[in-house]
Amino acid sequence: MILGYKDETLTLFGFGVDSFIEVMSGIGIAVMILRIQKNPESSKNEFEIKALKVTGTAFYLLSAGLFVGIIINIINHHKPETTLWGIIISIISILVMVWLMTAKKVVGTKLHSEPIISDSNCTKVCVYMSIVLLASSLIYELTGFAYADVIGAAGLIYFSISEGKEAFEKAKGKIVVRESGLNNIPGNEMTL
Repeated sequence: MILGYKDETLTLFGFGVDSFIEVMSGIGIAVMILRIQKNPESSKNEFEIKALKVTGTAFYLLSAGLFVGIIINIINHHKPETTLWGIIISIISILVMVWLMTAKKVVGTKLHSEPIISDSNCTKVCVYMSIVLLASSLIYELTGFAYADVIGAAGLIYFSISEGKEAFEKAKGKIVVRESGLNNIPGNEMTL
């Protein structure tokens, strides 16, 4: 977030905010895992439902903030100072997230835990967002194309809205998780 703000890079700033939201979401996941370990047949507790709603709201607020930022950047013909940090952070993120996604799938499979496997699919969305950050940062850094940053931010909006919607559906207990991690793309399904 700080580097995105300092370099005036909307996509990197949005990616940083998304990372903060993911950490908040991780707390809810940790509580869920502890609950499942104690009683596998138990349903979501009040904290988990509130955590999902806060997470969903945060994703929607991020999307709205990015949209406003895109409009302002287009009106002002704003260009980032540099996107070098976006390139560096996205490469590190892709490597870490692919490892984490694989580890979550292995643990989820060993524990026969659909929620952990579902969370690994959410991590796949983080990989997609990292790729958006990498692409927009590389395009801007290599070509100076002024709108690469706002196009990247628009990509983050798409994924943030998808994650916000999924968080609210999970809170309501009526989520269908697909292997892709995105509920609007057809694929293998499991109901949580």
